[in-house]
Amino acid sequence: MPKKPTRKLKTYQTSLGFYDQAVAAPSMKAALEAWGARSNLFHQGIARETDDPDIVAATMAAPGVVLRRPVGSDGPFTEHSDLPTDLGEDEGKPTSRARSKKRPAKRPVKSSAKRAATSDVDDRQARAAAAAFAKEEQRREAARRKEEAARARDRARREKAVAAAEAALEKARRDHEARAGAIEAERAALEERAAAEEARWDKQRKTLADAVRRARE
Repeated sequence: MPKKPTRKLKTYQTSLGFYDQAVAAPSMKAALEAWGARSNLFHQGIARETDDPDIVAATMAAPGVVLRRPVGSDGPFTEHSDLPTDLGEDEGKPTSRARSKKRPAKRPVKSSAKRAATSDVDDRQARAAAAAFAKEEQRREAARRKEEAARARDRARREKAVAAAEAALEKARRDHEARAGAIEAERAALEERAAAEEARWDKQRKTLADAVRRARE
């Protein structure tokens, strides 16, 4: 059975916020996913593949893990980086992008046997790096699913609380309307009784007044 071709990892670099970021990934798309970018930073010209040996070595030692260093510095890339210390300095000061880069030394020509042995080692290292990247990608995906599940639970709790509050408000409104209706009915009945009492009294008053007048005659 032929071996499945190993997808070679490459090192990609960008600057986001206060940090330069680098990651070893099999493609630009994978690098963008690792950075959590919402747009194509490569098309925007703020991300690129790098062959800086120090950066490549650091990222290949932790495939798929986003490494950082303070933006504009020449320090090593690490998983946990401090904030830049020169945020208030003049913008005219050259950054790492304007400074000279180290050029890798020329490699001596190897014999065919050495080349074959090196090829085997490189192939094993590539497979190991690809496996490490896949593992890190799975860990990142699991963390993303966990965060999404937590957000979904929070959203469900909020929706349940809102539904309970709206139900309580609706019940209170119905209770108020029922009580107000009962009071209005009582008021109408009292007004009707008052009107009947006023009519009775008016009739009685007239009768008694007539009796008083006749008695005086």
